Amino acid sequence: MTLPIPAIDLRDGKVVRLFKGDYEQQTTFAFDPVELAQRYAADGATWLHVVDLDGARSGRFENLPTLTAIAAAAGLAVQAGGGVRNEEGVRRLLDAGVSRVVVGSIAIREPESVAAWIGRYGPDRIVLALDTRFRDGQWRLPSAGWTADEDRTLGDLLPFYEAAGARHLLCTDIDRDGTMTGPNTALYRHVAAIAPNLDVQASGGVRSLADVAALALQGVAGVILGRSLLQGEFTMAEALATTTKADASC
Repeated sequence: MTLPIPAIDLRDGKVVRLFKGDYEQQTTFAFDPVELAQRYAADGATWLHVVDLDGARSGRFENLPTLTAIAAAAGLAVQAGGGVRNEEGVRRLLDAGVSRVVVGSIAIREPESVAAWIGRYGPDRIVLALDTRFRDGQWRLPSAGWTADEDRTLGDLLPFYEAAGARHLLCTDIDRDGTMTGPNTALYRHVAAIAPNLDVQASGGVRSLADVAALALQGVAGVILGRSLLQGEFTMAEALATTTKADASC
């Protein structure tokens, strides 16, 4: 079953979206984050994806009060990341009411540490965020809010994490993120080929219900919905109906 997951990106406590991960190309939306999360829950969402964009760059939980308020009031399960640099960060987010902790930069830089957390907290408490750009024939993995280049690739890390018992993978094509140009289905076929046992959440570029259906038919576990929901291209309820129909046809 494919689950549509609405996303709220936070910067200075506000709901924002970046274009291709560029902090200089930001759109700010006039939504209260807690009220927006509650609206998604009322429309049928069961999970919410939250990113602390300030924390992703700085390594500090700069939007933790807002995140804690969302987790307490929204009435849905929250997966959140941005700023997790060590195990203390994992515990802080879990203590804030987060159901799954999303780890990005450290998952690239210190895979052995993250593998230990998966063993310690369980595979359902950790989401790997291996966001990627295709460069020089490889799916490369930038870090620090997509601002720092790393040497490791998807092909390096996915088999390692699958062997370590990881379950949840959030994978964004950075060049599609926030662009409304359609998802990169070829990326998710590539991921399925090298790590077939991971539950993949597809992210980046979703612009229409047809895109949601195409990802569901490909068999991803989740579809992250950001700008498309914020701009009213379709509703959360419509996305749920679309994945239910696509799943039934498989």
